[in-house]
Amino acid sequence: VQLQASGGGLVQAGGSLRLSCAASGRTFSWYTAAWFRQAPDKEREFVAAIDGRGVRYYTDSVKGRFTISRDNAKNTVDLQMNSLEPEDTAVYYCTIDPSVANFRAPISYAYWGQGTLVTVSS
Repeated sequence: VQLQASGGGLVQAGGSLRLSCAASGRTFSWYTAAWFRQAPDKEREFVAAIDGRGVRYYTDSVKGRFTISRDNAKNTVDLQMNSLEPEDTAVYYCTIDPSVANFRAPISYAYWGQGTLVTVSS
């Protein structure tokens, strides 16, 4: 399975970006898909996840601002990010796994994309 993330960039605070992650090599309709992010000198942290049933999970800091979605026919998972804040600046990674014990833990996921940089200016 290969994941290709795209959509990062530079945006002003209050703006929006949409990240997209395309999976190839295997259909993933039952996989849990997630986005993590890693800011400079910080550990990788959970942002959002969507499981095979379509149930969504978010870290508290992005609730109401970010929306995760998936298109199983296209093997894609997107992250719509609105009302962006400078604290959202990080490299964002998409990830999937067929069996996730703890969706908030990076170690639960086997497949990772290369990361896409999001920079939010104040």
